[in-house]
Amino acid sequence: MSEVLAIGVSHKTAQVELRERLALSQWQVEGFLQDLLAEESIDEAAAISTCNRTEIYLVTRDAVAAEAAALSRLATRAGIRPTELTPIIYALRNCDGARHLFRVSSGLESMVIGEAEVLGQVRSAFDVALEAGTTGPLLNRLFQSALRTGKRVRTETAIGERSMSISTVAASLARELLGDLDGSRVVILGAGETAELAAKALSAYGAQTVFLANRRRNRALALAQKFDGKAIFLDGLPDQLHKADVVIGATSSPHPIVTADELDQVVRLRNGRPLVLIDLAVPRDIEAACGDLAGVTVRDIDDLQAVVDRNKSVRAAEAGLAEDIVDDEIGIFAQWLGTLDAVPTIRDLRTRGEEVANAVIAENAGRWESLSDTDRERVELLAKTVAQRLLHEPTVQLRGHGNEGSHGRLETVREIFGLDKVKQSQEPSESLEGGGEVVELPPRRGADSGRSQ
Repeated sequence: MSEVLAIGVSHKTAQVELRERLALSQWQVEGFLQDLLAEESIDEAAAISTCNRTEIYLVTRDAVAAEAAALSRLATRAGIRPTELTPIIYALRNCDGARHLFRVSSGLESMVIGEAEVLGQVRSAFDVALEAGTTGPLLNRLFQSALRTGKRVRTETAIGERSMSISTVAASLARELLGDLDGSRVVILGAGETAELAAKALSAYGAQTVFLANRRRNRALALAQKFDGKAIFLDGLPDQLHKADVVIGATSSPHPIVTADELDQVVRLRNGRPLVLIDLAVPRDIEAACGDLAGVTVRDIDDLQAVVDRNKSVRAAEAGLAEDIVDDEIGIFAQWLGTLDAVPTIRDLRTRGEEVANAVIAENAGRWESLSDTDRERVELLAKTVAQRLLHEPTVQLRGHGNEGSHGRLETVREIFGLDKVKQSQEPSESLEGGGEVVELPPRRGADSGRSQ
């Protein structure tokens, strides 16, 4: 039977140095998912890769083999042995995996509890998997349920009322490090949602923003207009670093954009003016070694945790309400999942009943020479109806118990009815338990007339 398997790392299990090696850019995800589907044990696949997590959601008929295959591919990306991932990887099955995704989409697994961006990130991950053709009925239902859960949390609780996010935390940290930001010059690397949120937060403190981007030039121009700033190509970076007070890294580049060697040349011309670089990107946009230069302070996404911890109590009560919504949605998903697991067994049970009816009819065929075609059809219908009615209640029970203990119940049913036994022969005398014993049917009244009564 198919299972859901969630495998991943997050800010809770791995430092940014390792997360950036496992990260998938939006241009890499589709190929990675299709590579996963090439594995015999994997039927469906989707992936979420953000600054705080890289997670793979799979549908598999062999969870052990699927986990090994996924870990191997992740380890290859990171350039390490699969065994080195063991301490930081979490692997969750079925409703445990679903619960994790529901919590992710609700912002309960985020560094900033209740952050707004994560629901959109989950939606984008689902869209990419749909476009790649790597999802199916199970993952489609899983992600739709997760998105509904996240939406409920945001509409039914106040967990996102203060609109906190990694970007707003970064703005608060910049203010802590530099003091009043009114009139300061902020250079934002990138033009995505994170960059926009950072610009919004920093502009509220009176900072002037400059957006640097190559791939999304038009988007950078639109953001610059929105925040009364400027948009410049990345080749203008050295000049902007010379003028900047704060630099925010928020691109999806696979390589650092600000290196220590380049920044060293700029620092020499700044006459000791302090420079704060806050890196929100994974992989990182700013080399850690930049922090060794005089007057330069570097903070990466993991360093924001201290600021986040000071704000945890603000949303604690609303997080409890969000957990209740997750529990409610997990109950709905678990019931559906249990029903889905039961489908093959219900199908096999009905097939078994039909086989028994057909076998009894075939074994007694020689006793019914005098039956008309119409009477023969009635006997066949009677036999099949008896089998169907006998199996009706087991079918109802299998459908009605959801996921609670469903695997054990299904295995018991399959064992009792012999659903997994391989038929050794297609001869009628071999198709029933009991060595093909002929089952006598009572003679039909008036059988010698050759007509139905």
